[in-house]
Amino acid sequence: MQEIIPAIDQWLADGRTPIALATVIQTWGSAPQRAGAKMAVNAAGEMAGSVSGGCVEGAVVEAAQQTLANGRPQLLHFGVTDETAWGVGLACGGSIDVFVEPLDEAAYAFQRRLIRQNEAGAVITIIRGPGQWVGKKLLVGSDGCLQNHLSPELDSLAAPQAQNLAAAQPVQLTREIEVFVDAIRPSPTLVIVGGVHIAIPLTVYARELGYKTIVVDPRRAFASRGRFPRVDKLVTAWPQKAFAEIDLTEDTAVALLTHDPKIDDPALEIALNSPVFYIGALGSRRTHAKRCQRLRDKGFTEAQIGRIHGPIGLNIHAVTPAEIALSIMAELVQQNRARETQP
Repeated sequence: MQEIIPAIDQWLADGRTPIALATVIQTWGSAPQRAGAKMAVNAAGEMAGSVSGGCVEGAVVEAAQQTLANGRPQLLHFGVTDETAWGVGLACGGSIDVFVEPLDEAAYAFQRRLIRQNEAGAVITIIRGPGQWVGKKLLVGSDGCLQNHLSPELDSLAAPQAQNLAAAQPVQLTREIEVFVDAIRPSPTLVIVGGVHIAIPLTVYARELGYKTIVVDPRRAFASRGRFPRVDKLVTAWPQKAFAEIDLTEDTAVALLTHDPKIDDPALEIALNSPVFYIGALGSRRTHAKRCQRLRDKGFTEAQIGRIHGPIGLNIHAVTPAEIALSIMAELVQQNRARETQP
């Protein structure tokens, strides 16, 4: 949603309405977009966003124009089993379901606010069911509060889904009713302990991929704005004090890069007692083995120690600081995306 907000805001401000919203509901095989991807289309046929990387865009725009004309949502299916597969560009083996509906401005404003304020929540939309129900929405805030109620029974069935999913996903609520749970999560945060040379490209990669970035280093020469001009937060303090200012959540990753046990170990001990989804520590296998033994001596279990990715990063035979940073970011993204397939 985030990438189409500027266009929708501009269209609304200019009166270029009505607007249709197309959302990828489910994909199979080699479909190029994942569930939750969106495209907006206005009455003039202008487009923003993508539901397929281009291969079914034309058909979706045509359906969007129909929806704008008659006000009725549509659930579209494109795939290799369809006679139109070659025409829409999915003959390579993928298939995709797309839900097209008139833009619900209340739901859009709700979702926009969650994204702008970096809050969690969900927009739950009925995509299959009795005609009068299709397109109806339940809005669930980060505090669990509900808006745009469906019915007492459907609210009680749908609302828990917002808390259980890390990604957009269709859910069968009842025999007749299927909903799409468009879960919105705060932007993930990468906490880098050690303002070393590797950290400089790592913050650039992280920001480009939508992560908030925090650099922690008690050494002011390392943690400076001159070295990290675009980092979201610089903390020039020892980890015990620095981490007291940082909210370590399940959407946080921690990368330890100093090679100095006086800095890395206290940060590591705090991270291991937190719900962060990723912990990585720079160093050779021998260095990591010594690190693990120090943690055992302090009472950490093998399960806790097993959370550490060490040596840090995917093995891409990286040599330069930028390549090492790339390997770290690749491993971090891998772990983050893996969470979306877990309950």
